[in-house]
Amino acid sequence: MKLIKSLILIITAGLLLSSCIKEEALNAEADITDVVVDGVKLVRKPVITNNEVLFYVNGWENLTNLAPKFNVTEGAKIEPASGTAFNFTQPHSYTVTSQDGLWKKTYKVSFVTNDVATDFHFETLKNDSTSKYHTFVDKTADGNLAEWGSGNAGVAFLLGNSKATDYPTSQADDGYKGKCVKLTTISTGSVGALFGAPIAAGNLFTGDFQIDLANAAKSTHFGRPFYKIPKELSGYYKYKAGKKFQDKKQNEIKNRKDSMAIYAVFFETGDGVEYLDGTNSLTSDHIVLLAELKNGKETNEWTHFSIPFKPVVGRTIDKEKLKNGKYSLAIIMSSSKDGAVFNGAVGSTLYVDELKLYSE
Repeated sequence: MKLIKSLILIITAGLLLSSCIKEEALNAEADITDVVVDGVKLVRKPVITNNEVLFYVNGWENLTNLAPKFNVTEGAKIEPASGTAFNFTQPHSYTVTSQDGLWKKTYKVSFVTNDVATDFHFETLKNDSTSKYHTFVDKTADGNLAEWGSGNAGVAFLLGNSKATDYPTSQADDGYKGKCVKLTTISTGSVGALFGAPIAAGNLFTGDFQIDLANAAKSTHFGRPFYKIPKELSGYYKYKAGKKFQDKKQNEIKNRKDSMAIYAVFFETGDGVEYLDGTNSLTSDHIVLLAELKNGKETNEWTHFSIPFKPVVGRTIDKEKLKNGKYSLAIIMSSSKDGAVFNGAVGSTLYVDELKLYSE
């Protein structure tokens, strides 16, 4: 009898021990152990901490549609699911739940760049109670304020007491983030036509505007001194072309549609050239690097663009001149690509937001 009781106790203990072993086999860990991502070039191995995953990339990489694939501890689950695509211009959070369901851990997943980036958000206007129109200012990477130029001053006498939002260049709500810049091609009426400028395209650029009555296209002074080599310009835009394209003599050009312009030029100064203007901003023999959005399309949705600076054939950068501030950079945007020579369509409208300039 005692033998039977002993056998029963041994068997029971064995079953209990087996049960405990099975329960303990359910993993209580909730960790990301490894990760890979396609579509970008990493400059170093991803860093995984207790609550964060960091991918190090060059600043000009397109982060808007990336799908990291995670390895987690045995039996654990991750939400959102591994391989889900997101826009990683901002960090995303992932939650890992352990196999036994009792433990959860949240990771912040970010893409980080060590590049010097100049960001432009178009949230801030110059505080000037006497101005009839909007003037944009943005804080650069070094903490300084950068004031954007526009052609608003050139049409101020024509618009009289119009609202600031009726000018070719103005601030608008519903940006990609917060507010944005709105560029619209408007008619300057009979008075503008008398001066050979029947339209005014909305434009925004790094530089300033000085009215030149002899040649209105030279009123735009493009460029600011720049001490680094630019690599990439990125941002977001929306665009709608106006219905009727006209030349500066107000002749309608059939079968031609207006187009927008977003580009940047890096150019050498000196020999009488301190800035570029509407007559040579894409053709000057001083331009060394050019970044131009050539495939801009009409779209009602915020659309990401990323354009590299490409060298102009036969021209190189002199490092000593660069160090001494002998180069300038101009970022230029317009609702009508040929607006500088007063060709375009009234009503063409370009919205731009969240510009980023990356440099070496």
